[in-house]
Amino acid sequence: MRLFGHESDEAGAGRAGDAAIAGFWAWWAATRPEVDALLEAGGVAAADELLAPAIAAVHPGLVAEITPGREALRSLVVSCDGDPELRPLAHRWALAAPPPDALWEFHPSRQASSHPADLVLEVDGREFALGKLVLGLRVPPGAPRMDVSAYHPIFPDLGDESRTEAAFLALDRLIGEDEVARWIGDLTAATAPPIDAVPAVYLPAMVADLAAEHQGEQWAVLTGQTAGGAPLVAATRYPLRPVDHPLFDRHIAITLPYAERDPDGLPAGDAAEALRAFEERLTARLGDTAVLAVHMSSEGNRVLHVYGDPSTDAVQRAEEVAETWTDGTPTVESTPDPGWLVVSPFLT
Repeated sequence: MRLFGHESDEAGAGRAGDAAIAGFWAWWAATRPEVDALLEAGGVAAADELLAPAIAAVHPGLVAEITPGREALRSLVVSCDGDPELRPLAHRWALAAPPPDALWEFHPSRQASSHPADLVLEVDGREFALGKLVLGLRVPPGAPRMDVSAYHPIFPDLGDESRTEAAFLALDRLIGEDEVARWIGDLTAATAPPIDAVPAVYLPAMVADLAAEHQGEQWAVLTGQTAGGAPLVAATRYPLRPVDHPLFDRHIAITLPYAERDPDGLPAGDAAEALRAFEERLTARLGDTAVLAVHMSSEGNRVLHVYGDPSTDAVQRAEEVAETWTDGTPTVESTPDPGWLVVSPFLT
């Protein structure tokens, strides 16, 4: 049996990211006294200006914010700002942070405010008080996301882009940026109050109710056709969201040919049982280094789409399990995919 392992040349980008993160924390250790002195003197804008190029050196798409901390006096947040491709980088930045102390704590996403009703932000020079924000909420039947229509008295005076940015920022402060990615579907920044609007401060409780309905491991089975018109059956985790596994940005594709198939080319008999047993072995061997996201069967082949942490031996573990497959020659290929683009049709 031959096992083909392929790793994209883009793997070097991960090492470059690690070096950039290490560079930032070296800069922080040397520059923190200056940042502290600026903040103690009330120079928030000057501290932001000092931080900006250091964060941009990690990646220009990351956004840094200094906010009140949960336990410490201050929090330094480095956010992907809604870009799923940058979320793994932000989380690796936070993992490399020094231990929190009385003055500083560090977060890879915007955190929910402990008192959102009292929070007043600034949008285009206008006061944006979250206590005046109202929401229209709708959960499509069986969906793992909530569609939101947001209205604030200043919204009619703002442009479309500013309204939308303000609405997203408000939700980040209400439930946290990662929870927004997890549970919020369509977001509309409205210029008139939605029907049956509720105060925005109720959103955390309503999201908690939605989350309670989607606890535990669930799978959905879908049917379709390949590009050539052959029958295809897919099984996907449900919900399937990269934010649940922010460090798993390496895609590992395992292709298993099977001999016993039905007239549609789908696994049958002993092949179906062997594939189930393989997935059990694979899941057990991967442990917490990777997750099986989707598998698809068609034309005598099953492709398992796994996402793993490139700092672990997830690829090697996948190859070890693939070597146990005897019904044909398996292949294993791995490539960077921080946005989970390969399985994007299955994301929920």
